[in-house]
Amino acid sequence: MNTFKEENSRRAFIKTSALATGAMFAPMSMNAMVHGFGEKKLKLALVGCGGRGSGAAVQALTADPNVELVAMADAFADRLESSLKAIQEHFEGEKTIKVKEKNRFVGFDAYKKAIDKADVVILTTPPGFRPYHFEYAIAQDKHVFMEKPVATDPAGIRKVLETAQAAKAKKLNVVVGLQRHYQQKYISLLEHVRGGAIGKIRSGQVYWNDAGVWVRKREAGQSELEYQMRNWYYFNWLCGDHILEQHIHNIDIANWFIGDYPIEAQGMGGRQVRNGIDHGEIFDHHFVEFTYASGAVVSSQCRHQPGTMSRVDEVFQGTKGTVTLGKGVVEDLEGNSLFEYPRKWGEDPNPYQVEHDRLFASIRSGGVLEDAENAAKSTLTAIMGRMATYSGKKITWEQALNADLQLMPEAVTWDTTPPTLPNAEGYYPIPQPGKTQF
Repeated sequence: MNTFKEENSRRAFIKTSALATGAMFAPMSMNAMVHGFGEKKLKLALVGCGGRGSGAAVQALTADPNVELVAMADAFADRLESSLKAIQEHFEGEKTIKVKEKNRFVGFDAYKKAIDKADVVILTTPPGFRPYHFEYAIAQDKHVFMEKPVATDPAGIRKVLETAQAAKAKKLNVVVGLQRHYQQKYISLLEHVRGGAIGKIRSGQVYWNDAGVWVRKREAGQSELEYQMRNWYYFNWLCGDHILEQHIHNIDIANWFIGDYPIEAQGMGGRQVRNGIDHGEIFDHHFVEFTYASGAVVSSQCRHQPGTMSRVDEVFQGTKGTVTLGKGVVEDLEGNSLFEYPRKWGEDPNPYQVEHDRLFASIRSGGVLEDAENAAKSTLTAIMGRMATYSGKKITWEQALNADLQLMPEAVTWDTTPPTLPNAEGYYPIPQPGKTQF
């Protein structure tokens, strides 16, 4: 996850890299960008005012000098106000950020009101809401930046795939926050792999192992729905488990480098460390083998356990060599270096900024960026992995895509009963391999 604090700490770097990224990736210069779409001021709406949403809004406002944040929406007023304050503080002394009070919308239907005000929308609520927000934005002819993952269940994936086709037909730009697709290091290494440097990929290992993320404890007076919304990471209808919310980055890289999506998955997982009363229903570790039509097998592991080995990385073995993406190294079968990416983190344009630079450059120039279909299929890959670890069964792509599984309600109000509820001791039902079915 990427908090606004993490994004804000890169403030100086973003400022100095914005023009460089435009020059590297945009089809037009910054001046031409502004004039290529007339002098129109692009109106921006932020839907989902957490740390990632605040950071994305800063990057959007940095990407194009003629963008105005005109509307914001969140389920909670306090989160909206803190987000607006953080964005204003980021640009203090440089530009004035004003969102009229009448355009600060709160509640579960707030997204529609905010989207209606804008030309471009940022969708950064908990992932369970994404299919419905994306569907509405495209129906209203808006360009979209949305965070990954793009759904938490197969029903949501099918909706996103359908909406992606509608966006394509309307020639609307959709960029998804799988930012490694916009990171020069990964692009360069992929060029070497596609050029045959390691031969045909036969296996790989992808990792997101670390100590875990925030926990928000239940507060007095909260309804069950508010508690789950505040502590959303630990409930599958909202988050989808960390194999989906975080590890999707690494799983997506496997799909990208292999050039396909897996045909089946099998694996194991559970919760041994993170099993407290505020840890909802998700696992703290997953291990999945994804098999591709080519015969390649990728081992996927993610873990949230303090005191264990931390690694976020991707490695692929081919018939002629190996690529290690974290190190940026391509080697032959004997371990001899064939290529080493020459720059370290901070020396390249920030990919979180680049994805917004490219989005707005494309809007200005009349181009079309189409990230939604791949994002939906990589999201489904992670869901397939979760289904395999929860059930202990082999899950095929077709089973996952067509599963009669809908975790996220079609509509949510403050009167909605959450899909999962605690027992008398406050604990939630946990998936059990061998018993949990799909």
